[in-house]
Amino acid sequence: MRTPAAPDRSRLRVLVVEDDDTIGRHLETGLRSHDYAPTWCRTGAGALAEAGRAPYEVLLLDLGLPDMDGLDVARQLRGRLPDLLIVVLTARTDDIDIIAGLDAGADDYLVKPFSLTVLLARLRAHLRRHAVAVPAREPVRLGDLVVDVTARRCALLGVEVPLRAKEFDLLAVLAERAGEAVSRETLMAEVWDENWFGSTKTLDVTLAGLRRRLTEAAQADGRQARLPRITTLRGHGYRLERQPDQPN
Repeated sequence: MRTPAAPDRSRLRVLVVEDDDTIGRHLETGLRSHDYAPTWCRTGAGALAEAGRAPYEVLLLDLGLPDMDGLDVARQLRGRLPDLLIVVLTARTDDIDIIAGLDAGADDYLVKPFSLTVLLARLRAHLRRHAVAVPAREPVRLGDLVVDVTARRCALLGVEVPLRAKEFDLLAVLAERAGEAVSRETLMAEVWDENWFGSTKTLDVTLAGLRRRLTEAAQADGRQARLPRITTLRGHGYRLERQPDQPN
């Protein structure tokens, strides 16, 4: 039996947005030496323009840009390119800044200074997860919520709910284990990376965004759909309840 070939990273275009010449040059050289195809921009406006000219799979984004806040770049590109892998590179170490970056649409973040080895490992983990084919599975139905993992679709009363990539991945793990307590460690390993280290606030931010989007969808146009509750289990993790909440 043949072993599947590793993904050809030479086709993966990486948009590097970094105004520091030393860091930008280091990233550009390092990515190219590992068979990625990087394009380096020094400003947010330049990055937005470049993203409109060519398809990119990965965005490495500095937040402290000379012309605009990197968070605005993340929000705009997340809206335009929902499947784009966004990794924030930041010198901001406060939790509130990191949470803001994740809430703006980033999938991951690295605090400066960071090593190229760690960055490449994070990219491999994310890209490996994107490349894995998901075997066909029956949609999970909980009240008026339907989660179709194979098609990567979530719907309430037949209306599709637009979710970010990580929000859907998180919902999929919880839905397939509905009624079970799922630990933070399990969620981090299955949705992000089994070798993740550092703050797990990315999980809390993603979960909060998921709850907000589902609640808004359930109440849109006066629908009041029956939506399963995501219960927080302090000191452990989360549980998606099998019994949906009844509409008011």
